[in-house]
Amino acid sequence: MNTFPTTAARVPAPVSHSAHRLATRALGWLRRHCELGTLPPGTTAELADPDSVYKPLGEMALAASLVLREGLASEKEAKAARELLDFAWWELRGGDMLYERQLRHTMMTDPLELYAHFVRAGYRHRRMDALVAHLRSLASPRAAEQLPNRRLAVANAAHLVGLGDGVDWRRLADDTWLGSTPEPWAIDWLTAYCVTHSVFHLTDWGGRPGGLPEHVEEYLRLWLPVWLDVWREIQEWDLVAELMIVGSCLREPYSDAGLWEELASVQHEDGLVPRDGKPVEGDAAQRFREHHHTAIVAVVAGTLALSRAGGR
Repeated sequence: MNTFPTTAARVPAPVSHSAHRLATRALGWLRRHCELGTLPPGTTAELADPDSVYKPLGEMALAASLVLREGLASEKEAKAARELLDFAWWELRGGDMLYERQLRHTMMTDPLELYAHFVRAGYRHRRMDALVAHLRSLASPRAAEQLPNRRLAVANAAHLVGLGDGVDWRRLADDTWLGSTPEPWAIDWLTAYCVTHSVFHLTDWGGRPGGLPEHVEEYLRLWLPVWLDVWREIQEWDLVAELMIVGSCLREPYSDAGLWEELASVQHEDGLVPRDGKPVEGDAAQRFREHHHTAIVAVVAGTLALSRAGGR
C-alpha cells in the first residue's frame, strides 16, 4: 500500500516506486532497531569515542528531520520520524549533553551541527542557543583549523539555528575540492564523500537547490553520472546513495531509474540496506552498527528524490 499522500502519485515510475520502497523500509528498520544505538551508561559530554553512538544519533535526527521537512510521509512514517527524533533527543538528555560538550570545548563544532538537525524539526535548548550565539561572536571558533567542507557544515548549522548572517557561501564553496572543479578522474573514495557533503551543506540537504555555484552545477551534471557508475560497479552502496542525494540537490534533479531499482533490489526484506557488496553478517547489534549509516542515507535519498521529482 502506498503510504505517501496522493500528491506523490505525480512522481514518475519507476523512480517513485523504488525511492518510496527504499526510504520507508529503511525508516522502519531504523525505528525498530534504534535502541541498539543507545549511549553507554555513565556517558558524559567528554565522549571517548564520539563516532560510536553520538554521531549516529545526530545522523538519525538528520534523516528524520528531512522526512518531516519534506512533508511527503504518511501519518505512520511521520510518527516513526518523530519517534526517532524524540529517542535521539532523549539520549542527548534533552540537549543538555550538546550544551555541556559545547561549553567545555569552545572550538568543537559537532554540538552545533547535531543541534541544528533538531532545530530543523522544532526542538530548542535555551542555554545552547545562548551559548552558540556567544561563541559566534568570538574569533577563536571562527579561526579554528578545518577542512573546507567542514567549514560549510558549520556555516549551514549556524544558518539553521538563526546565526548565519554574513556567510560568504561562494568563498566557502570555492575553497573545496568540488569548488575547484578539478580533473574528475582524480576523485577517490574519501574525496567523493567530501564532494557529497559540500553539496549537502551548500544546499541544506536539497532545501536550497539554488545554493550551488553555476560552474559547480554544470560540473556535477556532467560527472555525477560517471561517478555513480564507478561506485555502482564495485557495489559501494553507501556512497552510491550519498551521490544519489547529490542528484536531488541540483536545480534540475538528476535521477537514474535503473540505479534506483538496483539500489532498492539490494535492500533486505526487513529494511536493512547493506553498505557494500560484502555479506551482511553478525547479530542484530552488529548489523545495526555496520549498516545503520546506509539506512540513514537511504531514507534521505528516497525522501528527497520523491520530493524533487514531485515538483517540491
